[in-house]
Amino acid sequence: MNDQKLKINGERLQESLEAFADFGRTERNGVTRLALSEEDRLARDYFRTCCEGIGLEVKVDDMGNQYAMLAGRENKPPVVMGSHLDSVKKGGRFDGVLGVAAGLEVMRTLVENNVTPAIPVVVMNVTNEEGARFEPSMMASGVLSGKFDKETMLAKKDEDGITFHEALQSIGYEGSIENRLTEAEAFLELHIEQGPILEKEQVSIGVVECVLGMVCYEIEVAGESDHAGTTPMSMRNDALFAAIDLMKEAREKLAALDDDLVYTIGRVSVLPNIHTVIPNKVIFSLEARHASTDVISEAEKIIRGMEASMQKAACDVSAKKLWGRDTVWFEPAICDAFEQSAVSLGYSHKRMVSGAGHDAQFIASYIPSAMIFVPSVNGKSHDEDELTSWEDCEKGVNVLLETVLSLI
Repeated sequence: MNDQKLKINGERLQESLEAFADFGRTERNGVTRLALSEEDRLARDYFRTCCEGIGLEVKVDDMGNQYAMLAGRENKPPVVMGSHLDSVKKGGRFDGVLGVAAGLEVMRTLVENNVTPAIPVVVMNVTNEEGARFEPSMMASGVLSGKFDKETMLAKKDEDGITFHEALQSIGYEGSIENRLTEAEAFLELHIEQGPILEKEQVSIGVVECVLGMVCYEIEVAGESDHAGTTPMSMRNDALFAAIDLMKEAREKLAALDDDLVYTIGRVSVLPNIHTVIPNKVIFSLEARHASTDVISEAEKIIRGMEASMQKAACDVSAKKLWGRDTVWFEPAICDAFEQSAVSLGYSHKRMVSGAGHDAQFIASYIPSAMIFVPSVNGKSHDEDELTSWEDCEKGVNVLLETVLSLI
């Protein structure tokens, strides 16, 4: 709509990010701002004040999602920018909040340059993306997209027994269901990469084409406990040794499947967990992620095959699928727009995938959506050492601004 080449104010963006970080800042310059906490309330209040200060209309829906709108010349579905303000415990200053601060900075740039869009523009703060206080993660976007049942989510409790609904009411952010995001021209999410690829390849902008599909299994190995000092090795049914053999076999087979497949054994429980007792049970998780459904299917065959591979052993093995998700592909036209914006600004860029989940993947089920990443120093995230350079933050928001201008 507008050929004018605008740029955001990088210094103002940095000030906004530091101001948000004050709500829950830790001693090591990280952030603890759990969903619907007092720190979250203060961050929400600050966001609302900033938006109202430049003339935006701010609304809240029944899940606590905030929407700040710049009206357009035509009353049509908006272009929406957004991410989340909540964090994990002792997380970083950029995860999630960068996408909200980016949307705010784009709005400030539009307003101060007297840009009146043809269609409305909205910046959105999505409630409880992290799931660090109330599980599951991406709760509110899951309700908006019909993935989760609202009443079930409202009843979720934190470790102190407080329900999501009680916490939402206590901070004064229970709004109206009529304010929900139901349609839009596009949903754009800027996020830190949370991985090492962009920094390693010295690329400024990642155009995210999809969120990887994944499966998560729980493997149980059942053996027999005996005395660790009196039972000969040849007469043991050691569940841990059997589990170690299984893990090694799974790693070798999955590694041979596809170079882009990532797989993780992230949780292991050994029982009875006494150093003088031979373990009688081991339970461990095994997840795998890849863009291709065919590769995921082959990975599942390997995982399920663990049961058969141990038939010759004395231990019993079972593999239970906990959950899985299909790959979510983002809107190609928006990915192209992000890429064209990066090119027009002279920023290095690459097409890539996201191994982590984000609100955009749920919203993509009913609104054309896409994401861009900016580099994470040393790939760090969900950690107080999380860092993205101010220069890379500014570049990411400039790409967001340029893309918004191309859509309005």
